[in-house]
Amino acid sequence: MNTTSGSCPNFSMRLETASMLFHKAVDAVQQGQIPKRNLIWLELTGCAGNIISLLNGEDPDFKGLISQMVHYLYDNSLMAAEGEFAMDQLFDALDSDYILAVEGAVSTKDEGLYTIIGRWKGRPITAYEVIQTFGERAAHVIAVGTCASDGGISAARPNPAQCVGIQNLLNRKVIKLPGCPCHPDWFMGTLAYTLLFGEPELDARQRPLMFYSTLIHDLCPRRPCFDRGVFATQLGEDTCMFKLGCRGPVTRVDCPIRKWNDRVNWPIGDDGPCIGCAMFGFPDKMEPFVRFDTT
Repeated sequence: MNTTSGSCPNFSMRLETASMLFHKAVDAVQQGQIPKRNLIWLELTGCAGNIISLLNGEDPDFKGLISQMVHYLYDNSLMAAEGEFAMDQLFDALDSDYILAVEGAVSTKDEGLYTIIGRWKGRPITAYEVIQTFGERAAHVIAVGTCASDGGISAARPNPAQCVGIQNLLNRKVIKLPGCPCHPDWFMGTLAYTLLFGEPELDARQRPLMFYSTLIHDLCPRRPCFDRGVFATQLGEDTCMFKLGCRGPVTRVDCPIRKWNDRVNWPIGDDGPCIGCAMFGFPDKMEPFVRFDTT
């Protein structure tokens, strides 16, 4: 049986989860049923790929997030203020009610000296300091992407800056959205749910079950090839890539139905194996990403 969204109504409904939650949250804000909460987005040790991914969201989209759903108080890359003015805006929010979204791991070597996000009152502010300061006071903390969730590429061997996921430095629960990058729907849906109802139902690794409950392998349109034992021997063959090293059988997230860039495509749809970027331990535990020993 083909398990893509077109053949199963339940998967089609799941595809709309983020959009439905977003619009429900916006309606609740507009009708005064819930407050318009403050959101702080920190970019720490990473590539800024998650904020770029968020900007690519369609329904819901970034414009709706910042104009209708939350007060977007701070973002290293996107805010108009610069230098001390930007850091003033960040620290002015410290005693307010805010939700904290964090992308990137935290460099811990030499007390975080290798990731400085700005200067405030004449001194450097490190990722190490800012996550501890703002993470403990936030109403909710959301780790956006694999680096924030588990260290990710920033913590890959040999990890010279001794990077870790943000949970390592916080004495509280962190909602984790692994993925390299995080799909905009995963963040938007999780944030909207949090605004409406509080913390979503999480699995044992603190991932929202509404997005991370099913293996890619179980949703993959090439699953029938796996069941029949029809395996690709090289990239480009339209059959199961398990023997080429596909990590779909161990990666728990809904990429096959959600896809990327406004639902256009995803790695397996473009004849590339899943590399397990949404798994804890990525990239070290997922390598090699492609192998050609198909015996």
